[in-house]
Amino acid sequence: MPRWVLHMDMDAFFASVEQLTRPTVGGRPVLVGGLGPRGTVAGASYEAREYGARSAMPMAEARRRCPVAVVLPPRFRVYQAVSKRVLGIVREVSDVVEQVSVDEAFLEPTELAGATTAQVEDFATRLRARVHREVGVTASIGAGAGKQLAKIASGLAKPDGMLVVPPEQQLELLSGLPVRKMWGIGPVTESKLHRIGVQTIGELAALRPNDVTSLLGQAHGTELHRLAHGIDEHPVAERAEAKQVSAETTFDVDITDPVKLQAEVTGMAESAHRRLVSSGRAARTVTIKVRDSDFTTISRAETFSSATSDLGALAAAARRLLPVAVPPGTPVRLVGVSYSGLAASEQEPLFDNPADQQESPAPAALPAPGPSPEPLTRHWRAGDDVQHSEFGHGWVQGAGHGRVTVRFETAASGRGVARTFAIDAPELTSADPIDSLGW
Repeated sequence: MPRWVLHMDMDAFFASVEQLTRPTVGGRPVLVGGLGPRGTVAGASYEAREYGARSAMPMAEARRRCPVAVVLPPRFRVYQAVSKRVLGIVREVSDVVEQVSVDEAFLEPTELAGATTAQVEDFATRLRARVHREVGVTASIGAGAGKQLAKIASGLAKPDGMLVVPPEQQLELLSGLPVRKMWGIGPVTESKLHRIGVQTIGELAALRPNDVTSLLGQAHGTELHRLAHGIDEHPVAERAEAKQVSAETTFDVDITDPVKLQAEVTGMAESAHRRLVSSGRAARTVTIKVRDSDFTTISRAETFSSATSDLGALAAAARRLLPVAVPPGTPVRLVGVSYSGLAASEQEPLFDNPADQQESPAPAALPAPGPSPEPLTRHWRAGDDVQHSEFGHGWVQGAGHGRVTVRFETAASGRGVARTFAIDAPELTSADPIDSLGW
């Protein structure tokens, strides 16, 4: 019987949740992240992506590319609440589920074992419709004979689409895709394959197994060759919550240049940060791993007083640890960065450092987050959730010159009206971001 694995991936998840809970920005370019000079984009709507903005990009660069974007601070508790509701629906319709991150999951429903392509398409269509109807966000779904093919198919289906790959068509689909689309192929492996003229998955599949294993190693080469032929037996199974997130790379040639090494460490810090943000968590400890030309592995760590997901702070810690791990000029063959001491990331300083805001103020329409509130002084930043005694739940669109403008709306209310108040209006108080869902 044909095996059917589905991969569901929420579309531009962080930004789409902001568009859901703030209907006024629906259909508009939205960037989620920090506004300081070290701020990073955690999520970009598809409207913003049309300008070239994307996740993990420095916010300053994203705003240059998309000056019309609405920039909002991340609200991870809201994203986690939406994710929990979506995954609840998924678990109702499938007895086998593997949540990969806050916005994606694999499922292998027992009822689809041996099903026809049409039956899988019907299942996926109904699941996507139910998620949109009951939660209000869109999801793309890919389906195929294994996890890798399902994930590739969901990526090809984006945004807000579905692609079910029949068994007899999977090799045709895979063959024309670049090898980087495969699991387990990063920059180093891709470079090795490119050097021998292998650009596509089909070209990798055409190699003799011995040639692949001699180039990439026995275990890795065998696995990749099987995946290139569409043979994927990876099970769909619940994962234990990760204790850390990490990224590492091995260089083709040992690196001794300190500047180049710092750049590589920064790149690994950014890669690990993407996984950290995807999991909806923050980290207290940064660890750097270095392996020198003698294959000696050295690790050094730095721990913060509180968990953070600020890329600038995390990457800076990794760079500080590099000269502690190895003396300048040491030939290095591998570097890695990991984050541990993970916690739910709903803290004000995650993306925005008050000192940063003084260095790089935001435009008046979307002011940068201000410093932490003083006991007798109220400060509002764009994106803050507020409650008014008469008008209900809203969010701050802008503040300055002793005034604050609030748009009163939630996911349940539809587009609301904007009203302006004195900055210290007593009827305006901070609100729970979860209330913006209108649940």
